[in-house]
Amino acid sequence: MHNVLVFPCGSEIGLEIQRSLVGSKHFNVFGASSTNDHGQFVFENYISGVPFVDQPGFLENIIEIVDRFEINFIIPAHDSAVLFFSDNRDKIKATILTSDIETCRVCRSKKETYRVFQNLIPTPKLFDSIGPISFPVFLKPDVGQGSKGTHFVGDQKDLDFYLGKDGSLLVLEFLPGKEYTIDCFTDRHGQLLFSEGRERVRISNGISVRTKPVFHPDFKSMAEAINRKLRFQGAWFYQVKERANGELVLMEVAPRIAGSMALFRILGVNFVQLSLFDRMGLDVSILYNKVNTVSDRALTSRYSFDFEYDTIYIDFDDTIVMADRVNIDAIKLLYQARNKGIEIVLITRHKDNLHDTLARFSISPTLFNKIYHLKKGEKKSSFIFTKSAIFIDDSHAERKEVFDNLRIPVFDVNAIELLLY
Repeated sequence: MHNVLVFPCGSEIGLEIQRSLVGSKHFNVFGASSTNDHGQFVFENYISGVPFVDQPGFLENIIEIVDRFEINFIIPAHDSAVLFFSDNRDKIKATILTSDIETCRVCRSKKETYRVFQNLIPTPKLFDSIGPISFPVFLKPDVGQGSKGTHFVGDQKDLDFYLGKDGSLLVLEFLPGKEYTIDCFTDRHGQLLFSEGRERVRISNGISVRTKPVFHPDFKSMAEAINRKLRFQGAWFYQVKERANGELVLMEVAPRIAGSMALFRILGVNFVQLSLFDRMGLDVSILYNKVNTVSDRALTSRYSFDFEYDTIYIDFDDTIVMADRVNIDAIKLLYQARNKGIEIVLITRHKDNLHDTLARFSISPTLFNKIYHLKKGEKKSSFIFTKSAIFIDDSHAERKEVFDNLRIPVFDVNAIELLLY
């Protein structure tokens, strides 16, 4: 297996890279971050305390990590990291998954991007802050990502206010139409193998949290023009927005994975694995299921806890099975426990033949290390024989009885998410 390092691993980009490599028999994934971010809940191999990319000692720390963990590939998961790793690739033993330094430098600057492409494809009109301006306008940093530091400005007063706080902001024409991202892949021969667009339907903090595939006749021609001008290798994307007349205008280009590339990944185009295989010298091909799909994201929770357990005691009715259906989260937890060597004990008052009911739901009795089928009046706490255990039951009365007698952690069905990873 090849060892892959993702930095910073807790960004939306880093999390998508991790999801792209789940289950792969070819790659072992390591995540590193400068802060205690969400990556520590997702990456099995998590490295914290790395200096920020612009701090002294960052390069030396990365070199040490590469040596210690025998890292073969590094995938940058932030625009600043993309530029740094591309610029320092000769000092690092691992292969860097991004494009050449000149491409990365152009893409890191909005102003430079517009200069390079102004005579090839439509770019936003850039106003001089002291010249005549057609309001409304849009302000954004020359170097930035997401929506950080951007402002919609409707008049001169507001313009003076924001430029007074940061005179380096670009003053751009306001584009009122829909916004699209075109996800692309270019192989090591410079061939553009994939370029498909998706509408950024709903955006939160600069991240597309609702997106769907959209066809536009200009998407591919613009991708080809960009691919001819810059030197890409692997996954990259560009973003456009519509003028009032529907004309597409280039907003930015980025030589990296995008978090919402997940939309095309689940349809067959795994940009991360394609990029890795291409770097390994393999000729890759695209398999794309053109299925009408919508991706929608919201905040989800992962948890850490300070108790250890070697046994799960779990109820059956309204816990493993709910409303005559198997509770998928409960089953996931039980198989997760088996993988970790944790014992599973079924403890139930099921009124029918338990083995017949298990068979009806295709649940094998061998999933459980022990099964206790209680008689009327028997207390569940009487069948729990270890203190390093947890108890899961939908009944408050059952949980209270076990807790009062044994003082072990007890959980309702809706709290199973705490135990999943």
